[in-house]
Amino acid sequence: MGSLSDEGPAPSLDVATRVRAAGARAGRWLSSTSYLKKWIVLSVLIGVVAGLGAIVFYEALALCTHLFLGVLVGYRVPTPAGEGGLFGSASFARPWLLPLVVGFGALLGGLLVFGFAPEAQGHGTDAAISAVHHNPRGLRLRAVAVKIVASALTIGSGGSGGREGPTAQISAGFGSLLSRVLDLEPADSRVMVATGIGSGIGAIFGAPLGGAVLAAEILYRDDFDPTALLPCFIASAVSSVVFGAVEGFSPLFGYVGGYRFSDSSQLGWFALIGILGGLLGLLYAKGFYGMVGLFARSPLPRWAGPAIGGLLVGLMALVIPEILGTGYGWVQKGLGPELLTIPLWIVLILPFAKILATSLSIGSGGSGGIFGPGMVIGAFLGAGVWRVFEPLVPSMGHNPAPYVVIGMMCCFGGISRAPLAIMLMVAEMTGSLSMLAPAMIAVGLAWLIVRRSDDTIYRSQLKSRADAPAARLLAGLPLLTAIPTARAMAAPRLVLPARLSVEEALSELERAGISGAPVIDEARRFEGTVARAGLASGAGHNRSLDELADPGAQTVPVSSHLDLALEALTEASLSWVPVLDGDRRVVGTLSLSDLMRAYRRELLASVARLSDLVPGSAGLEVKIAADSPVAGKTLRAAGLPKGVIVTSITRGGEVVLPSGDTVIMVGDRLSLLGDRRGVEGIGEVAPLGGATPTR
Repeated sequence: MGSLSDEGPAPSLDVATRVRAAGARAGRWLSSTSYLKKWIVLSVLIGVVAGLGAIVFYEALALCTHLFLGVLVGYRVPTPAGEGGLFGSASFARPWLLPLVVGFGALLGGLLVFGFAPEAQGHGTDAAISAVHHNPRGLRLRAVAVKIVASALTIGSGGSGGREGPTAQISAGFGSLLSRVLDLEPADSRVMVATGIGSGIGAIFGAPLGGAVLAAEILYRDDFDPTALLPCFIASAVSSVVFGAVEGFSPLFGYVGGYRFSDSSQLGWFALIGILGGLLGLLYAKGFYGMVGLFARSPLPRWAGPAIGGLLVGLMALVIPEILGTGYGWVQKGLGPELLTIPLWIVLILPFAKILATSLSIGSGGSGGIFGPGMVIGAFLGAGVWRVFEPLVPSMGHNPAPYVVIGMMCCFGGISRAPLAIMLMVAEMTGSLSMLAPAMIAVGLAWLIVRRSDDTIYRSQLKSRADAPAARLLAGLPLLTAIPTARAMAAPRLVLPARLSVEEALSELERAGISGAPVIDEARRFEGTVARAGLASGAGHNRSLDELADPGAQTVPVSSHLDLALEALTEASLSWVPVLDGDRRVVGTLSLSDLMRAYRRELLASVARLSDLVPGSAGLEVKIAADSPVAGKTLRAAGLPKGVIVTSITRGGEVVLPSGDTVIMVGDRLSLLGDRRGVEGIGEVAPLGGATPTR
C-alpha cells in the first residue's frame, strides 16, 4: 500500500489532480524558459489579482463604513480628494452608539480571525514579510479571505487602521499559492510573495513606483533586495491599472500643487520635522508593540481583545473623531486652508491619539494595516509644526502642504526602515514630486535616528540578506553547490495514496516507524505531506487524507543541487522534504542528516585530494577517548598544534560544523587536515578517506 508501484492507474482524475498536472506542466515550462518570459507571466498574474483584490477590499471597506458609521451612528467620514473629497459630518447624530458600534465591529472581526485563521490578526504586512523569509509557500487562502472581511469590519466600524495590510496579504497569498501550484524554487517563491506585497500596496494607494520599490526595501532593516525589482515593476504597474480602471486614477490626495522649493531657510524646518518624525516613529513602534504585549498577557479570550480595544477607541472618538478609520480625509484637510478650521489642540494631540487608537485597534488582535496610520501621524506632526511656528516665522510660507507631506514621508519612512519607498509613495499619492529633494533631508534624519536605535515597526524584517536562514548556512557550506540532490537523497520509506482514510494512514506510519510521509493523488503526483501528530488530531472526524495534507510543503527537484535543497529544508515544517521529478512524482526524500552526510563525504574527498597536493600533510580522523586531553574543552581552548585544521566533527551520526566555541566531547570524530605527528596523543588517529599520511 505504501509503495509507488503498488497502485494501479486510476480510471479517471478529479479536478484537483488535473490542476496539479497542469501546474506541473506550467512549472516545467517556467523552469525551462528565459528569466524575462518567466517573470512577465508570473508578475502579470500577481498584478491582476492584486488589483482585483484591492478593488474587493476597497468596496467592502466602503460598504462597512457606510453601514456602521453612516447608518448606525449618523456620521459621514471625510474622504481624500481621490475618493470624492467629502467634507464629512460636523458631529455624530447618535454619539451614545459610537463606542458600541466600534466595539461591535471589532468583536465581529476578532471572532472571525481567532475562529478561522489566527494568523490573520494584526497588520498583515508583517506576516507577509515573515513568510518571505521563512515560509513563502505557507500563506493560506483562508487567511486571505478572513483578512479581507475582518479588516473591513474593524476599520469600517471606526477602528484605527490602514488598508494596505489586507491588500498586501491578498496578493502575497496569491503569490504563495502560485509558488505551491507551480512548485517554484525557494528563491523564486520569496520573490513571488515580495512582489505580492509591493503590488498590493501600490494598487490600493495608486502608487505603483513606490509599491515596486517597497517590495525590495521593506524586507530588511539595512539592506535592499534587487531581485524583486523587475517582477514588482511589472506587477505593480498592472495592479494599479486594474484598480484605477474601476476606482479612478487620481492621486489619493489629489494634486498638491502650488509649492516650489525656493527658500533655503525652510530646510531648517524640514530638518526639525525629520528629527521629530524619527522620535515619533520610535514612539509609534514601542507603543504599538507594548500594547500587543499587554493584550497577549491578558487572561481574557483572544477574541475579546479587539472588542475591548474598539470600545476604548470609540470612547476616544467622542472627543477626537479624527482618529476614526483610516484618517485620510483629515490628512486632506491638513494639506489646505481647512487646516486652520481644526482646533490647534487637536492638531497637536492627534499624532499621539492616533498612535494610541491604532495600538488599541490593531495591537489588541484586530485586523488592519499600520502603514496608513503612520502617514496620518506624520502628516499632523508636520501640520503641528506649521501651525505653531508660521505666525511667528512668516518665511515658513502660508501653505502647510509641504510640511504635511514631508511629515508623512519622514515619520513612517524612518520607522518602517524603507525611506526611499515611502518617499516615492507619498509623492505619488500627493502628486508632489517637486518636494522630493528637500524631503531627503528630513527623511534622512528620521532614518538615522531610528537606525541608531535599531528599531522598526515591522518586526519580521531581517537586518540584511546575509541574515536569511539559508544564506547563513550556505556561507559556511560552500561545497553544497557542487553536490547533486540525487546523490544525497534517500528512497522514500512510505508514500501514502490520498484515498486512504486517516486511520489507515496512521496505521501505515506506525508500521513504518516514521513520523510523516508524502501524499500522492490518483496520478501519483505529489499532493502534500502529512505528519502523524496532525493525523492523530483529525482521526474520527470523517476527514480524508487529502484534506489534512499540507499542499504548501517544501519540495526539491531531483535535478537540483544541495544548495537549493538546504533552502527548502530551512523553510520546511517537517525535518525532511520530498524530492520530485519533472512530473511532480516522489522519487526520494531528503533530511538534514542526509544532506550533511553527503556534504561530509564530499568534504572528506576534498580534504584527501588536498592532502595529496600539500607536502607533509594528510587528511586524518581522530576519535576522542575519555582520557583525551582535549575532551570537554572548546576548540579554542584545546591547544591544537599550529597548522592543524578541524574541518568537521561527527557526533552520534550527525555532522557538526566546528567553531571556536564548539565543545569537544568524548566519542567525537574530528576530521583534520595537518601533520599526523602534530595530533598524536589527542586520540586514536586514522587516515581519512583512504589518504596515506605523509611525513
